[in-house]
Amino acid sequence: MKKYRLLESCLFLPTYLNKRKLNRQLEGKSILITGASSGIGKELTYELADISCNLIVVARRRDMLAQIKKELKGKKANVYIFQADLRNEGERETFLTFLHELPNGANSIDIVVSNAGLSIRRSIFHSLDRYHDFTRTMAINYFAPVHILLSLLPHLKKNCGQIINISTVNALLAPVPDFAAYQASKSALDMWLRSASTELKEAGINVTSIYLPLVRTPMIEPTTAYGKMPAMSPKHVARIICKSMYTKKKRYKPWWLIFGQVVSIFTNSFSSVFTKGGKSE
Repeated sequence: MKKYRLLESCLFLPTYLNKRKLNRQLEGKSILITGASSGIGKELTYELADISCNLIVVARRRDMLAQIKKELKGKKANVYIFQADLRNEGERETFLTFLHELPNGANSIDIVVSNAGLSIRRSIFHSLDRYHDFTRTMAINYFAPVHILLSLLPHLKKNCGQIINISTVNALLAPVPDFAAYQASKSALDMWLRSASTELKEAGINVTSIYLPLVRTPMIEPTTAYGKMPAMSPKHVARIICKSMYTKKKRYKPWWLIFGQVVSIFTNSFSSVFTKGGKSE
């Protein structure tokens, strides 16, 4: 794991992972990971590869999935790869058909890690002729995971399974400018799971929401300002996800988030007053 800078070490405290417990929990299980060709999904796949389980990984980039399959050959896990753009409903349907037809019990999913996502930072006034900014973001951050989960709920119920949603601290903070598409879509899935959690719990399905700060993945590279900001490593996040698979805790969030929530409320209030064109009543 890449060494953290001093500030990052204070913000992102180490995660102890009990690999013995993890092995016992996952042996023989089937785990679906979306968005697995890079970043968090890729690191999680590699973290689980030494366990005798079934790993079903899906992403848009076929070449990167093939490389993962090649590199993990000979590991204990059975790795199944599938290329699909989950924003596309037709491709989701094809993927779900593939998933339900997997051999040797691999199709009976025990854990879903909903990781695929799209971030976008753009002023609302730069999106006036870009309605697709919102449809694409909602498609991958909300409709795709809901579609997949609805299809897999019978398996998860039968197996007393687990849904792990890779969310963002933005879903728990006051809204900020330039992130309307992203924040709305991530908050939509977060609220869907929170609303459904009671029914899911009664069916024996655990729900874990992992609220992450900035993570150093390819998704943040287009925003140059993020290069100097503190960010978690994908490998660290993978360890947090693995730990949640045996602790079954309802949520993970950074220790400092409570302070961030207070600051975000005040920042949002002041920005509405002092932004050009804004006024106080």
